[in-house]
Amino acid sequence: MTSSATTTAPDESTTPEQVDVLVASAAAAADRWAATPRPVRATALRAVAERLEAAVETLVPIGIRETHLPEARLRGELRRTAFQLELFGEVLDEGTYLGVRVDHADADWPMGAPRPDLRRILYPVGPVVIFGASNFPFAFSIAGGDTASALAAGCPVIVKAHPGHPELSAATGAIVATALADAGAPDGVFAVIYGSDAGVAALRAPAVKAGAFTGSIAGGRALFDVAAARPEPIPFYGELGSTNPVFVTAAAAAARAEEIVAGFIGSFTLGAGQFCTKPGVLLVPAGSDIVDKLAAATYPPAAPLLNDRIVAGFRGGLDALAAHPNVEAVAGDAGATSPAPTVLRTTLEALLDDPEALLQECFGPAALVVEYTDESQLPAVADVLHGQLTATLVAQDDDAIAPELMGRLVTKVGRLLWNQWPTGVSVTYAQQHGGPYPATTAPSTTSVGTDAIGRFLRPVAYQGFPEHLLPAELRDTPPADDAVLRRVDGHLPG
Repeated sequence: MTSSATTTAPDESTTPEQVDVLVASAAAAADRWAATPRPVRATALRAVAERLEAAVETLVPIGIRETHLPEARLRGELRRTAFQLELFGEVLDEGTYLGVRVDHADADWPMGAPRPDLRRILYPVGPVVIFGASNFPFAFSIAGGDTASALAAGCPVIVKAHPGHPELSAATGAIVATALADAGAPDGVFAVIYGSDAGVAALRAPAVKAGAFTGSIAGGRALFDVAAARPEPIPFYGELGSTNPVFVTAAAAAARAEEIVAGFIGSFTLGAGQFCTKPGVLLVPAGSDIVDKLAAATYPPAAPLLNDRIVAGFRGGLDALAAHPNVEAVAGDAGATSPAPTVLRTTLEALLDDPEALLQECFGPAALVVEYTDESQLPAVADVLHGQLTATLVAQDDDAIAPELMGRLVTKVGRLLWNQWPTGVSVTYAQQHGGPYPATTAPSTTSVGTDAIGRFLRPVAYQGFPEHLLPAELRDTPPADDAVLRRVDGHLPG
């Protein structure tokens, strides 16, 4: 058995006919991959991780050339990518993700009618189309978290490569395909396609049952609309945009202005500001030392951005922000042609008067400082926010405004931070990387962490079946080597 990598070169678009062939192959593989025992799928994911790490000396130089990202960053990202695959292997071994529930028949069920025998489990949705991101060429691309979680769920994957790193996509895709094939995955369980039209065609294909995307609001919303407009609409898990506001209280500003400035600069310039969790708005008390310290601070030198499209978007966003009548420069040169770190400032009153203009994401090394005169104004800022991936409180433990501000912000974000910076999204069990629109198109899900597998699963209940016909996990006496945590008659073990 083999796994398809691609039928086109990275400098060519995949044709409609080729998309049809790859989708048909994925559809043919779906039942077999879904039925593949969890330990076998786990072994396959670990094999992919091992092969990717073994190819670090080949892949990283390609990544440097195509993305301008530094070697240390790419090496670290490749390790993260391998770790994601390994972690989902552990998820498969453990099996709790299946959400197994067993309700035995109960003639005396208190609802007033007997309860039938019901047993519920999660099943793979089927083939998934994933759109790779530009800013994480490993961790959110060909073998990234979306691919890892979908494969772990038991879904064949078709990845639409990002045009910013086509050669790296091809090289990574070949490694993934070979590793899966050698691990016994069915032909068609993985493929890479190229070109915007090919991605849309794949998303529209009737056999495709879900889509995932990381990128711009405009691009993600267009694909979300495609997924929703199909004769059979499908889930589309898009991560789109976020300004990730940071609220600094007066007490915190007075106690540790220098620390706050250093942390903020380090966070909003990390990776040349090309993180979806970059803190793009910093709210500080008027008259504090923070603005003066930002004006006097030393910033990292200008660094090349990922590609010309990112440069153009950054330039346009920064020009629009700098041209606003109530915005002025604090540090950097907003008119410079190079993507140098830039800090602008405005007032809270101006922000509340024109939030659509002043709260726009500017993807790159730029940030807006907003000065307020009274902490009681801060909840009003939370009220005008669109959905965000994160929001941060930089505060003291006894700040009276903290509980109210937290209560407002929790309705707008997926992750709320206390005295930490939002860049750096740990791959773990409790992580939530998502948020209300436009941060994402599916706020009840995450694209990072073990719970990401749930996006590509759907529940099925079996009623009244003899035990020998049930999936092993649903039987009263499951195999000893396949036992998973189960809620039986409403109760967990112990």
